[in-house]
Amino acid sequence: MRICYYGDDFTGSTDVLEALATGGLRMILFMDMPDVSTWQEKFSQYDGFGVAGVSRTMSPEEMEITLHPALTALKAFQAPIVHYKICSTFDSSPLTGSIGKVIDIGRRVFPKQRFTPLLAGSPALKRYTVFGNHFAGKGTEMLRLDRHPNMIQHPVTPMQEADLRVHLAEQTSCTIGLMSVLDLEHHGAMLRERLNEKLDQAPDVLLFDVLTDDHLTKIGEIFAEESKHEPILVIGSSGVEYALVSHWQQRGTLPAMSERRTAEPADRLLVVSGSCSPATCAQIEWAMAHGYAGIRVPAPLFFAEDSEAKSAQALLLSEAERLLQAGKNVILYTALGPNDESIPETQNLMRLNGHNLAGSGERIGGRLGEMASALVQSTGVRRVVLAGGDTSGFAVKRMNMYALEMIAPVVPGGPLCRAFSQDEWMDGLEIVLKGGQVGPPDFFDRVLRGSS
Repeated sequence: MRICYYGDDFTGSTDVLEALATGGLRMILFMDMPDVSTWQEKFSQYDGFGVAGVSRTMSPEEMEITLHPALTALKAFQAPIVHYKICSTFDSSPLTGSIGKVIDIGRRVFPKQRFTPLLAGSPALKRYTVFGNHFAGKGTEMLRLDRHPNMIQHPVTPMQEADLRVHLAEQTSCTIGLMSVLDLEHHGAMLRERLNEKLDQAPDVLLFDVLTDDHLTKIGEIFAEESKHEPILVIGSSGVEYALVSHWQQRGTLPAMSERRTAEPADRLLVVSGSCSPATCAQIEWAMAHGYAGIRVPAPLFFAEDSEAKSAQALLLSEAERLLQAGKNVILYTALGPNDESIPETQNLMRLNGHNLAGSGERIGGRLGEMASALVQSTGVRRVVLAGGDTSGFAVKRMNMYALEMIAPVVPGGPLCRAFSQDEWMDGLEIVLKGGQVGPPDFFDRVLRGSS
């Protein structure tokens, strides 16, 4: 086994799956932690695996309860590298999805490693870190994270600081060093010397800048070298996998070019969106302008359990079922962008019902998963998109899948996957888990066509 990983959300977990699969590795993503004996008996033909989690929505106390045993279990598989996957936009705060808390837990589980590597950037996703400051693409522009409109308006973890060291210092007392873009311009022995100079200062965490693919390859080499004598925990985005794959290809332990994976067009598509990002809004609007049927799921349906609410949900599902059976592409959505009036309505309903606002993803995602599952069963639709980083994981958990394997890439960060399920009507479902920021306006149509 080369690598195993734990994803802080489901969309990011398929992002990592894609990076490794397109690099030539055979990977599988589990919804729950497998045990070592089951892995050896049934899945030993794979090069590694991931476990999809929802820790991005958790409090530090919940993360302690969930992640300490999860990271301990992953360590038992004895993969050289264990990766805790975070969002490439560093979504986190001291109270929700704390990356600092993960670092603290990881240092207890992996006490022998010299430092905890941290890599947020991923050039394939237009995410870059330069002198510790993080940037994300918006169209053709590259914006500092605290100037990016999508990040500033994030409903749970709005970004107010682009220097990841400053942002992280609010979440952990660990010391944080930096391997900058200038350090990464060195090669071979000089690169190793620069790394050791940084480590002479004994940082608990070493943040890696990344701007170019060459930087990424060098970072992959550093990770591989550090893992030769003792398994290490690396925290970061899918840039970790792109770095490792690039290094392995350069060393000749992976083929330089892997076989291009493709998918056939689908007869129809069901999209279920709990996302309020501007990117998803543009995708929904593009699709509806091109013949997709859009059905808004009103906020009260996620909270009311009375007969009137159940009747309203049944009518909504009946309309979606009718459209799908007529061969239409259908979108169920909760919001159109970050300024949608449904967002404050949902937040108010959360408060009135005694729920923490950080738990909105679970509430909304779970109900959307029930709806998606019902429509798959009643209509036989075989290709589905779940949109929303904070909601799609909870939706998948309600759809009774136990694993995913990549079929083909669509756009970076949003691959088409095959679902494994004990339910015959769910097994083999083709599904995309789309993060809020992933994909161009015609993304849903690309998924329908099975092409990038």
